[in-house]
Amino acid sequence: MEKKISLLKKIALGIALAVFFSAGGAFVAERGGAVVPAQAQDVYTGNPIVRIVKQSSPAVVNIDTETMVTSNPRMLPFQGDPFFEEFFGQIMPPQQQRQVPRRAKGSGFIISKEGYVLTNNHVIEGADKVKVTLMDGRSFDAEKVGQDPTFDLAIIKIKATGLPTLELGDSDKTEIGEWVVAIGNPYGLENTVTSGVISAKNRTLQAPGVNFQGFMQTDAAINPGNSGGPLIDLDGKVIGINTAIVPYAQGLGFAVPINMAKQIMDDLIKHGEVRRGWLGVTVQPLTPSLVEAYKIPVSEGAIVADLQEGGPAEKSGLQRGDVITLIGSEKIKNSQDVVFSIRKRMQGEKVELEIYRDGRKRTVSVILGEIEGGKKEQPKKDSRGSAEQPAKRSTAHMGITVSEITGELRSTYKLSGSDGLVVVNIERGSRGQRIGIQPGDVVLEVNRTKMTKLSDWEKAMNSKDKVMAMLISRGGSTIYISIE
Repeated sequence: MEKKISLLKKIALGIALAVFFSAGGAFVAERGGAVVPAQAQDVYTGNPIVRIVKQSSPAVVNIDTETMVTSNPRMLPFQGDPFFEEFFGQIMPPQQQRQVPRRAKGSGFIISKEGYVLTNNHVIEGADKVKVTLMDGRSFDAEKVGQDPTFDLAIIKIKATGLPTLELGDSDKTEIGEWVVAIGNPYGLENTVTSGVISAKNRTLQAPGVNFQGFMQTDAAINPGNSGGPLIDLDGKVIGINTAIVPYAQGLGFAVPINMAKQIMDDLIKHGEVRRGWLGVTVQPLTPSLVEAYKIPVSEGAIVADLQEGGPAEKSGLQRGDVITLIGSEKIKNSQDVVFSIRKRMQGEKVELEIYRDGRKRTVSVILGEIEGGKKEQPKKDSRGSAEQPAKRSTAHMGITVSEITGELRSTYKLSGSDGLVVVNIERGSRGQRIGIQPGDVVLEVNRTKMTKLSDWEKAMNSKDKVMAMLISRGGSTIYISIE
């Protein structure tokens, strides 16, 4: 009897499977009493990234640039040596320098049917020829319309019709952990697609010629050639412009938030440059370590890390270390708020800044200047102490070796002033290396105490403060680095 029941069960199961497969596998299981479509179980069917790529790729372009550069002729080992030429004579007449083309690649995306393309400034900067290639194979010579080195953005234009465009999203609403897609031209590999998540927001990058706050960080693979390409959310909207990478690192890419580009695109198209207001400061986020080290009575705001010499902020009495909490009636929570608030205003406009200095609230009135094409003034050379001085001894703490500035060190690290103590060595794996200190950095202050001699450094390093904030001069700009 039991054998017959078992046989009947097998027959029933066979019939059920036959019905299921004859129906095309339309249903696979019940979940909470509801029948679930088989399609929902297929990880490939309905993949949102596939949809995004199909919709967005036609509006992503490859950019090829050509720049004429001077090439120095290759000389023979002893050519130009008087002793050699005295015995053997001149082997060949001196060669003249010549102009040769240097080619590079980047990415961009079409933002209007009139042919305007948004990309990075560094992709086209200095280029003599710019060529844009669409996904459908069409190529066009592009015209430079406007450039903004401050935010590393540029607009170029092609003459074409029937162009696809990308919709711009809202990077302020983007959250950490959201999925994103990057499309571009890495290493010349056209229309490459990578995906990942937003790893962080409001990142600050400090490097020669780059001093930018507000980057979005992503682990979507970005490589040389991706610059200028779009970073797209799952709604198919652009939330960032892929801009920078950390060499030899994995999962560290950075994009300019699209909301920053929105603020300056019209100016670049109409005037070829940004004609918004200019404050002339570099600001950083107010971290808990800075709040404690500098005894700042507020937890939200942006701290002034550097001032442009002769800029509106400096002329109005704003100082390094001031914490900006209000601009007009707008509350400032972080450094990005300062950028957005000032960018919305015009040159010549008078604004009231609420700041905290030495623990006290103050109000500073500033008349905004005009950004001159985003060009930065070069720091003026300081002639003090230009003569050679006797070498000073150095001292080390946290793996950071500092020295008083001598004429030789000024020349070695191309320093423009004599204030502070210069970092001459960093031990590998030390605490100093982990917090980002580099040889050639100049330590100006530690917890608001100016560093003028080695004893100042010794005293600061031996203090019992739980947190420490250093004011560092690097590449002509100043930044705060906090240590717990």
